[in-house]
Amino acid sequence: MANRERRHTRHPGAAFVVHADVMSADDVARALTRMAHEIVERNHGIDDVVIVGLQTGGLELAEALVARLEQITGVAPPLGALDVAFYRDDLGLRPVLPEAVTSIPGDLTGKRVVIVDDVLFTGRTIRAALNALGDFGRAASIQLCVGVDRGHRELPIRPDYVGKNLPTARDEMVDVSLEGVQLGRMVPR
Repeated sequence: MANRERRHTRHPGAAFVVHADVMSADDVARALTRMAHEIVERNHGIDDVVIVGLQTGGLELAEALVARLEQITGVAPPLGALDVAFYRDDLGLRPVLPEAVTSIPGDLTGKRVVIVDDVLFTGRTIRAALNALGDFGRAASIQLCVGVDRGHRELPIRPDYVGKNLPTARDEMVDVSLEGVQLGRMVPR
């Protein structure tokens, strides 16, 4: 997330400085395993479950989550990737920067879709994802899985599966990867 935030909010003469290591790689792995078990339990298996990782931060977590689901159930659910750049509500406020290709595995009608993202902040990216998913069929349900929920919601969006709740200051940034979770700020060089 922080890498993506830094690209979109690049400040000349500023750098991302980490001030806390919040989760290790082992912590992230345990959180992914726990969330995979929660997905299986809530959906009574993974029949008709489709995992959709948001480009770019959520895709890495989605791939790891699919691997965990396959270990648990013996079957890998379909995995898709979704770029929500053109569905954002701030198109006129900042440049449109599509990150990567959207690839949804077939019609989502009747499927239970689990959106995966690295960090849940204001909720606006998830709102955009909900709008985008409507173009691919009418899902039976849409659930949200996030690596970190940092608060500061601007929309009434709540995750179903959370790796870590991490209260933050509004000006802090959170970097989530399979290698761990770091908290930092943009500071002048």
